[in-house]
Amino acid sequence: MKRKLIEAAKRAQQNAYAPYSHFPVGAAIRTPGGKIYSGANVENGAFPLTRCAEQIAVGAMVTAGERAIAEVVVFTSSSPPAPPCGACRQVLAEFAAPETPILCVNDRGEERRYTLGELLPEAFSLSSATKT
Repeated sequence: MKRKLIEAAKRAQQNAYAPYSHFPVGAAIRTPGGKIYSGANVENGAFPLTRCAEQIAVGAMVTAGERAIAEVVVFTSSSPPAPPCGACRQVLAEFAAPETPILCVNDRGEERRYTLGELLPEAFSLSSATKT
């Protein structure tokens, strides 16, 4: 399953639209049922409108009716492989548990492994924000 997830993220990276940063990213997420959803970053000249690969993969998952993430792969060309940005960490936290594995890989075969909780130890949650 790991190889399929990495390949899905790599294929997505090849379709990234990154004319401004020249930093293409592909992401793939696996649901507990084994379905894989991928996404590529899509930049926009109005920079706040840019969407990260992880956000697009989550959107594809939600559009398909899924609501849980079991595993994430982020594929970049950087060395070391880049982890998700802060905004993407929070988006992933909406659908993934703190122990969800996140594997960051590059085209050189380098890997960095994290859990979502390691990358975002104090994720924002409306349920915790509304408790007094």
